[in-house]
Amino acid sequence: MDELTRSFSSASSISNPLNRSISSPRLFTNEQGVCSGSSASPSSGQDETFTDTKHPNTVLHKVQKHAKNGLLTDVTLVCGLVQIEAHKIILVSASDYFSAMFTGGMVEAANSRVEIHGIDPMALPPLVDFCYTGKIDLHEDNVEGIMTAACLLQLPTVRDACSAFFRKLLHPSNCVGIRLFADAQCCLGLRDAAKVYMEDNFQDVIKNQEFLLLPVSEVVNILSSDDLNVPSEEIIFQAFMDWINFDFTNRKGDAARLLACVRLPLLSPQFIADNIENQPVLKFDSACHHLILEAMKYHLLPERRSQLQSSRTCPRKATVGYLYAVGGMDTNKGATSIERYDMRTNSWSQFASMSGRRLQFGVAVLNGKLFVVGGRDGLKTLNTVECYDPVTRMWISLPSMITHRHGLGVSVLGGPLYAVGGHDGWSFLNTVERFDPATKQWSHVAPMCTQRSTAGVVVLNDKLYAVGGRDGSSCLRSVEAYSPHTNKWNFVANMCRRRGGVGVGVLNGMLYAVGGHDSPAVSNPNQSRMTCVERYNPSTDEWTLVANLSTGRDAIGVCILGEKLFAVGGYDGSCYLSIVESYDPSENTWKQMGSLNTGRGGACVVVVQKEELDPPNTTSPPSSASSDRSSNLVAF
Repeated sequence: MDELTRSFSSASSISNPLNRSISSPRLFTNEQGVCSGSSASPSSGQDETFTDTKHPNTVLHKVQKHAKNGLLTDVTLVCGLVQIEAHKIILVSASDYFSAMFTGGMVEAANSRVEIHGIDPMALPPLVDFCYTGKIDLHEDNVEGIMTAACLLQLPTVRDACSAFFRKLLHPSNCVGIRLFADAQCCLGLRDAAKVYMEDNFQDVIKNQEFLLLPVSEVVNILSSDDLNVPSEEIIFQAFMDWINFDFTNRKGDAARLLACVRLPLLSPQFIADNIENQPVLKFDSACHHLILEAMKYHLLPERRSQLQSSRTCPRKATVGYLYAVGGMDTNKGATSIERYDMRTNSWSQFASMSGRRLQFGVAVLNGKLFVVGGRDGLKTLNTVECYDPVTRMWISLPSMITHRHGLGVSVLGGPLYAVGGHDGWSFLNTVERFDPATKQWSHVAPMCTQRSTAGVVVLNDKLYAVGGRDGSSCLRSVEAYSPHTNKWNFVANMCRRRGGVGVGVLNGMLYAVGGHDSPAVSNPNQSRMTCVERYNPSTDEWTLVANLSTGRDAIGVCILGEKLFAVGGYDGSCYLSIVESYDPSENTWKQMGSLNTGRGGACVVVVQKEELDPPNTTSPPSSASSDRSSNLVAF
C-alpha cells in the first residue's frame, strides 16, 4: 500500500510540473521589476473563430428527422385528416402566425394538439417542412393551396415565391382568375401584374371561357377600365354581347348595366345602326334605348358635344392614338429627334429623326402623315415641305410653299393644309397660303388683318383661328378667325393677356391659350414667361382664365389626347424643359405626366389618331383633326 501510495505521489509530482507549464508560463522579474512570461505569448492576429457553415442545415435536418420520428416534439398540428408532429420552437421561429399562437398568451400555447382551419390539408406538410429546411416544391396543381396557406400562416417568403410562380403561369385563359385569387389573398403585386396582363391581352382574354363565366360585377369592373388594349370600342361591345349570349336567359336583365360600360358615342353611326340598334336584348330595354339615343345625339349634334360629356365620351387610352413631339430647340441648338408618347404607359420613346435640322417650323397631320412645313435651318428661312409616314417610317419631299416662312402656324381645315403668318427673314407676315393634297399645289388665300409670327393657329367650328403672336413691335392680345367659305378674316374678342410664343388647342368646343411671353424681358427673362391659361367660348365670344400651369414658360407644344389638353416642354427663360402636364377641364386641374426624354422648347406637337393606323401595323399611330378636338400646330 505504501509503495502504491509512493508510486501515485511520484506520478503526481511528475505530472504537476507539466500541468503547470502548460496552464501558465513561468514568470520572471526583469531589470525594472516587472513580471513577464519566459516566452512571447501568441499574438491576437493568430486567434480565429471556427464556423461550420453546414451546422444550421445539419442540425435542422436532424431536428426534422426527430420530428418525423416523433422524438422530442411538443405539438401536433391537425388539419382535416392530416396530423404532423413538430417542435414549437421551430414553428415560432419561422412563422409569425405560430409565434403569436405559442408566445402571445393564447390558449393554444399550453396545448400539445392544435387544429389549423381554413387551408388545404395537403398544403400543411410542405409548409411545415419549409419551416425546417427553407425549401418547398411548387407545381401548377399545388401552388394555389400553398399560397393560401402561406398567407394564413404568415410565411412571406413562400407567398412571394408562389406569386412569382403564378406570374410565369399567366395566360389569357387564366389571368382573370389569378387576379381575383390574388385580390382575395391581398397579394397586391400579383393582382396588379395579372390585371396589366389581362388589359394588355384583352382581345384574347374574351375568347376564353373564364371571361364568359365571370359574375356581372366583375365584367362591369373589367369593361369600365380605361386601360384595355383595344383598337376600338367595337371590341368592347362584342365582349359585352358574348357575355350576355353565353347565358342569355339569366343575363339579359344585366344588359343595361353592362351597356353603360361601352362607350357608345365613340362608335361610328354606321356601327350603331347596323350592329346595336336592332339587337333584341337592347331594343326593348328602355335603359339601353336611352344609351343608344345618347350616342346618336353625340353624332347628330356635334355643336352640343361640350354639353354631352360623360365617362362614355372619354376614349380609352389605347384608342386615342399617339402624341408626337417633333424637333424644337434644345441644348444642342436644335433637336432633330421625334419622340412618341403612349398614354397607356405614360411614357415617351425615341421614335424617329427628322431628315435635317429645322427650327421654328410647323407640323400638321394629314391623312395619317406628319407634314413638316417651313422653318429655318440656321440663318436661312425655308419654304420646303416634307412628309413623314409613321407606318413606313419614310420621309418624302413635297412641293415647297410660295413664301419662305419661319415662326409660322399650320393647321388642317376641311382637307387642305394652311400655313399662316410667320417671318420671311426680313419682315413679319400676314400672308396665308393653302396646300391642296389632291393637286399637291400651294395657293394664296386672304391675308390676316395683322402681321403675326409665333402665333397659335388652330381649327374651331370650321374656322381657322390665329391667336396672339408678335407683330415686330410687341406681343399681341388680338385673335382673328378665317372662314374658308367667305375667304375672310375677322377679329374676335381679345385675350386677357398679350401672348407671344403661345400654345393653343381646342377641346370640347373651347379654345385654350397656354403660356407664352408678353415682352422680351431681357433683364429678367423668367418674369415674362406666363403660367396663366385662358379659354375662349365661341358662343359668347369671351375669354376666361382657368387653372395655371405649374411653371411659367413659352414655346409650349399643346395638343389634345384622350379628352385632355397636353402642354409639352417649353422654355422658362433659362432652360429647355422636359416637363409635360395635362389639363382636365371637368376638374380645372393640371396633372404632371411622363416627361420628355429630351428637354425642348418650340417642339411641334401633334396627334395621329388610332383609326388611321394601317390595319396590319398595330404599333404605329394615325391622325385626324376634328372641330372639337384640334391640336396646336404652331412653330415658335
